[in-house]
Amino acid sequence: MNRELEIMIMTASDLPTIPVVATKVMQLIESEKATAEELAKVVASDPAVAARVLKISNSSFYGCQRQIQTLSHAIVVLGFSTLKSLVVAASVKQVYKPYGLTEKMLWEHSFGAGLAARIIAKETRAANEEEAFLGGLFHDIGKIIMNNMDSQQFQAAMQKCYNDQVSFSEAERQVYSYTHSEVGALVIKKWNFPDILMHAVLKHHTFDFAEDEDAYQVRLACVVGLANMFCHKAGVGMREPDDNLELFETIPAQLLGIDQQKMEILLESFNAAYEKDKSYFG
Repeated sequence: MNRELEIMIMTASDLPTIPVVATKVMQLIESEKATAEELAKVVASDPAVAARVLKISNSSFYGCQRQIQTLSHAIVVLGFSTLKSLVVAASVKQVYKPYGLTEKMLWEHSFGAGLAARIIAKETRAANEEEAFLGGLFHDIGKIIMNNMDSQQFQAAMQKCYNDQVSFSEAERQVYSYTHSEVGALVIKKWNFPDILMHAVLKHHTFDFAEDEDAYQVRLACVVGLANMFCHKAGVGMREPDDNLELFETIPAQLLGIDQQKMEILLESFNAAYEKDKSYFG
């Protein structure tokens, strides 16, 4: 990875941080001594995050049969692992402010990819659903950071995208000496998320795996990369859908063994879930 970039990200003092509540929840869950009451107390300390966790836990995404009205009920029903990804999602939303059109589209695309990754992971059993959700949610976090660091430079890349009809990856190569995937991976590292998540974010476009790469690592990166493509195909957080994208022919689809028929079912599930649940994540 770009050494200069690594030093810049790791020493930057003005980078957005994951809100304290998410850090505390992750620490509590990892300590394996947490109770639902303790976790509820921590989440409740940030009213905006608490409200969003309750809202999301009532979406069809989590399939609860009856209305969840309290944090401790949400925690018991959803489980600690799901709570962790929900709190992170609710917290990360704050990183996407100030909330202009660019940030709005990036958030919709990121949430959509999180949703798609969870669906792909669940239906294929290729990866843990919550890890996949976080991978999808974070896959483009580098773009938000780049926009925060220098919005004019970022907008120059976006303009190239739209004016020259090229992908963002192609446009950023002409403007930057690094990629949004590299930035995102380093920010994930700085936020102390697991290495497996960092690698999934880093390789969600390239799929350049070493011969001896861990098989689960490969599957998770493929799930995240495919989830990103689902959003491109459906036009989620994009200017328009990419009707020419044949998902079943892509590298991640082939590595995950998803044929055309299975792909159509997955895409249909994603489209229905996104339309149904997007208001819960707004």
